[in-house]
Amino acid sequence: MTKIGNLELGEFPLLLAPMEDVSDPPFRAVCKAGGADMMYTEFISSEGLIRNAAKSRQKLDIFEYERPIGIQLFGGDVQNMVGSAEIAASVNPDLIDINYGCPVKAVACRGAGAALLQDIPKMVKMTEAIVKCTTLPVTVKTRLGWDDRTKNITEVAERLQDIGIKALTVHGRTRVQMYKGEADWSLIGDIKNNPRIHIPIFGNGDIDSPQKAAEYKNRYGVDGIMIGRAAVGSPWVFREIKHYLKTGEVLAGPDIPERVRVCREHFTFSMKWKGDRLGVFEMRRHYSNYFKSIPDFKPYRTRLVEADTASEVYAILDEISETFAPQPVLA
Repeated sequence: MTKIGNLELGEFPLLLAPMEDVSDPPFRAVCKAGGADMMYTEFISSEGLIRNAAKSRQKLDIFEYERPIGIQLFGGDVQNMVGSAEIAASVNPDLIDINYGCPVKAVACRGAGAALLQDIPKMVKMTEAIVKCTTLPVTVKTRLGWDDRTKNITEVAERLQDIGIKALTVHGRTRVQMYKGEADWSLIGDIKNNPRIHIPIFGNGDIDSPQKAAEYKNRYGVDGIMIGRAAVGSPWVFREIKHYLKTGEVLAGPDIPERVRVCREHFTFSMKWKGDRLGVFEMRRHYSNYFKSIPDFKPYRTRLVEADTASEVYAILDEISETFAPQPVLA
């Protein structure tokens, strides 16, 4: 049984990664239905929470059916991070997660995210302050290091465990790599096999099939896997991985009616949570993923992206269901 503090996640939990502009409540809802064991909010700016910015506050929305769920925070100022952790704890998540892995310039150049990999003492100081300010479990998501010369994740893991974090997720790339090249899980496996480490270690990066999930589980011995990009447009990836781990068989992928149904559920929640205009606009980034690899689908994808109203989107989805429905077998 994998546990984060007293939070039980099962034998080999599959975690939904916190992804900016993706891991909102509508997306998390379909991933939960698809089998995700633990989810995280989009990462939330500590400065935004301290300033009571509307966008940051909205990201604190969590729902009972999502549990267990963690709120992920990022920032470069220790006191602001402590204050934001106290604000986040007030909405009663299951844990607080700290982002020390985001590689984008807008975050790292402000001394937040992966930038803390260049200042381990500050990372430890910040983490310890947050651990002390809340009774919730505190976890961390980070990378192997800043670049190939500073892959300090082994030191980071030991020092963060020593000051009280309850789990660590490691993305198998450096900050300089961004999302390019192949994720290297060898150091993640080394951390898991370190006799000093007793907290759960989750691996992240490039898990895009049930077979790869099983291979990395067996090769590196991690306590669970965090899945990000592979879940976008494919929230059923969690159930597919679970089925393969249990049976060794590849589960048949969703047919067109199921893809339409899940896309419709996602869209409906998006409208409810964001309002009609924003719900329609922000859902556009998901259509190509929901319907990828379908022959002759491009005209429908273009129409979905160009649709301006909910009624248009629903009508197109209905048309897709009818057009691509399985044909009856004639006797």
